[in-house]
Amino acid sequence: METGKKTVLHSAIPVPLVRKLLHRGARSHLARIFAKAYPVDVARLLAMLGWAERLQAFSILLEECDTAHVSSILSEMAVEDSLALFERLRPTEIARLFSEMAADDATFLASRLPDPLAAEVLALMEARPAAEVRELLVHEEQTAGRIMTPNYFALEEDVTVSEAITALQRRSEEYEMVFYVYVVDKRDHLVGVVSLKKLLTTPSSVQLKRIMVPDVISARTSADQEEVARLVADHNLLALPIVDDEDRLVGIVTVDDVIDVLEEEAAEDLLALAGVATEERISTGAGRSLRLRAPWLLINLILAFFASYVISEFKGPISRLPALAALMPLVAGIGGNAATQTVTVMIRGMALDEIASLTWVILKTIIVGAGNGIITGTVAATVAAIYYNDLWLGVVLASAMVITQIMAGLVGTLVPVGLKRLGVDPAIASSVFVTACTDITGFFSFLGLATLLWNLLKAG
Repeated sequence: METGKKTVLHSAIPVPLVRKLLHRGARSHLARIFAKAYPVDVARLLAMLGWAERLQAFSILLEECDTAHVSSILSEMAVEDSLALFERLRPTEIARLFSEMAADDATFLASRLPDPLAAEVLALMEARPAAEVRELLVHEEQTAGRIMTPNYFALEEDVTVSEAITALQRRSEEYEMVFYVYVVDKRDHLVGVVSLKKLLTTPSSVQLKRIMVPDVISARTSADQEEVARLVADHNLLALPIVDDEDRLVGIVTVDDVIDVLEEEAAEDLLALAGVATEERISTGAGRSLRLRAPWLLINLILAFFASYVISEFKGPISRLPALAALMPLVAGIGGNAATQTVTVMIRGMALDEIASLTWVILKTIIVGAGNGIITGTVAATVAAIYYNDLWLGVVLASAMVITQIMAGLVGTLVPVGLKRLGVDPAIASSVFVTACTDITGFFSFLGLATLLWNLLKAG
């Protein structure tokens, strides 16, 4: 939520200073620091304080600072931290804070309150903010309808430039942000858009329908928030109008909300690739972190047993030629890294809808995998052949690395696609299955080739 420019000397509040003032009980001094700081800086400060210190600082904010400023701070905090603070407040206090928030921020937090408390808070909120929140809660999570703000500036197409400017000046405080004038017909259908620059540089008697851009880039309320973010980024927009199924304008998604969406999606993908639940944070309790991580580690363990089984089938050659045991991790490790590279590129491409031809992508990954396998395999084979004084051992190692990296490219491409078609988030599940495939392929190809060419190896 935008709160206007603050007079500050630094972009961040010194944590040691705040802790010292909290220890001294210098409430008025802390209140002045909080009041002059940007909401995001106060939010970051609270996140770095211990729980007891955070509660003490938050009590100062509630008692000494403007309600709108406190609401903006809560909007900037991680949702888990905000909810933890709400647990300490009465429903009337939460309702007062929600009433000062932007509708989309209040909706996001209200949707995460326990149902009885959320209903009570909505009943206690001011009438207009409560109505806006209820309207947004109707829409599914992570859709345009859920993240939009219903506060937009729209006028009918017959309005003149002079009348539009007067209306904007008179009603400017009603809107969170005004980047464009949206033009609607008498039934609120979106028919055009006018930039503020065009509005201010056009003669006052001209009607909006004469200067509007009729082909408006917009999204439905049911559109995924990632699709909305792509539209804003691709077309360099400051805000995107949102329409219902009858093409009536119902809200806008502003660029600050799009940035939040992009950060959220990037963080989710990063955590998911590591097999970590997206709701886990540094501040998450040890017990909950254990519950969130253990299932994926157990799945990984089960799949790892298959790789161990492959190794056990070749225990004879390994016992007679210890060099095989020493070199096995090279094949699987490089294959795993190659697969991770491919999976990362694939998931990004799927998220941004960049994949025009899956066949072309598969062909490319085979070529890249073979090329990387030849490069890394040649280097590894040279070192192994010299160190163990065994040319054919180097040949086996190089061949296995080529096979493994081709397979890494294939599984890194096909596993995310297959998981998505099965309705499973590929960012979460891909790494577990891809790692297992590359390990099994690496061990089997290396040990299998060594067995086939056993008579050519030094041990043979």
